Amino acid sequence: MDLQTRKIEFIQEFLKLQSEELIAQFENLLKVETQKKLKPMSVHELNSRIDQSEEDFKNGKFKTTAELLSKYK
Repeated sequence: MDLQTRKIEFIQEFLKLQSEELIAQFENLLKVETQKKLKPMSVHELNSRIDQSEEDFKNGKFKTTAELLSKYK
């Protein structure tokens, strides 16, 4: 069974759940897995990103809110 099929079957079974406690456990599991992937930035990394963002803005490398929202309408 391929990954896509497994995901679909999992979602179908998940939608049948009636227990709020069990759903909360799944939510917590997903949060833990997501947090494992996140790594805190050092002050140097954060400042470098800020500097790069400011430079990009000065050079016109940005999108307006309207441009972003139109992409998802």
